[in-house]
Amino acid sequence: MVKTEKLEHQNIFKKTINHLKATGFDNIKADIPGYENPKSFVRKSTGTEVTPDISATKNGRKYFFDISLKSNRSSQLKSKWLLLDTFSRLRSGRFKIITMRGHFKFTEQLLNDINLTNKKPIKI
Repeated sequence: MVKTEKLEHQNIFKKTINHLKATGFDNIKADIPGYENPKSFVRKSTGTEVTPDISATKNGRKYFFDISLKSNRSSQLKSKWLLLDTFSRLRSGRFKIITMRGHFKFTEQLLNDINLTNKKPIKI
């Protein structure tokens, strides 16, 4: 999710966090008020800061989650997902994409565009 949209969709964040807690994740950090912020990464080429929507641990492994909702800023989402996927592979972590009903096709299209077809979005 793009940073400007995060405040509008806080209820989706809370629903997602509840789902993650129910599936055994702990040390959950979210990029919304009331939660500790996950670690941000700075892209050296442009100087932009990229923050995953949610980070958590499970069985000693770090997971990064990004919530996918329809957006006009699909190019920013694509670059964010590529960066988070690359970083999670370097650190032996996992990168997952979470989507909601009504946003499945948009998410699958973006994943196909950036050749991350091995990623299956988590549907909530």
